Amino acid sequence: MKAVGLILFDIDGVIRDVTNSYRLSVKKTVANFCKWEPTTFDIDELKNEGIWNNDWDLSLELIKRFMMRNNSTNTLPSRTDIIKNFEKLYFGCDPEKNHIHWSGFIKNEKILVDKDLFDILTANGIKWGFVSGAEQASAKFILENRLKLKNPPLIAMGDAPDKPNPEGFLRLAKNLLDNDIGHNCPPIAYVGDTIADVQTVNNSRQLFPTQKFISIAISPPHLQIKSNIKKRLQYESKLKAAGANLIIQSINEIKEIYKKLF
Repeated sequence: MKAVGLILFDIDGVIRDVTNSYRLSVKKTVANFCKWEPTTFDIDELKNEGIWNNDWDLSLELIKRFMMRNNSTNTLPSRTDIIKNFEKLYFGCDPEKNHIHWSGFIKNEKILVDKDLFDILTANGIKWGFVSGAEQASAKFILENRLKLKNPPLIAMGDAPDKPNPEGFLRLAKNLLDNDIGHNCPPIAYVGDTIADVQTVNNSRQLFPTQKFISIAISPPHLQIKSNIKKRLQYESKLKAAGANLIIQSINEIKEIYKKLF
């Protein structure tokens, strides 16, 4: 079946809830080096700058800003130290070990999507894949072991520059559609939960103005809690202002709206 469109998905905050895994690793890593633990909303605020897609760099930046605010004379930790601390928390051991040995915060993650979403897309001529800043081991584990997807198309950490650089996004889109990006190419949508995800689509439009791109944004799970509705609306407003074409409340809404996208 000829593809009528393509939907690429971010993973963290879209396919899985990382509130008590990646984000908790950020909090505890920062606290380990500067005795201050940022809140989930502190992390949101920094991510809303649109350039802190890598959680190691985000952790280091949070520490740096804390030290500046408090005129600290302590030595800023190296990125290597940040990574070592972060990986110990997140995986619980060397991520290259078999996942059965993992004992870290990754064990806390909840799946946010039903597997049949991808079957529905495929049956209707819509190709799909994943563009994420997560480590390969973590991304493949959630897609292959938790979601039971076979050989899912994936761009993960190290495969391309960090978002909002669109290189990985565009490369995977071209490969999956087997077509040059442009006016003869089917529409390409990207589902993400951060401003960096929206800006990845914006940057793609600048490079290929005749291509139809669709930015679909969703608030991360911690903002879907009823008590956080005000913060969720503020977050969604920022996503919209950044250029999101569509805001959804659940990734499974794609089952109902995919025909309207293409």
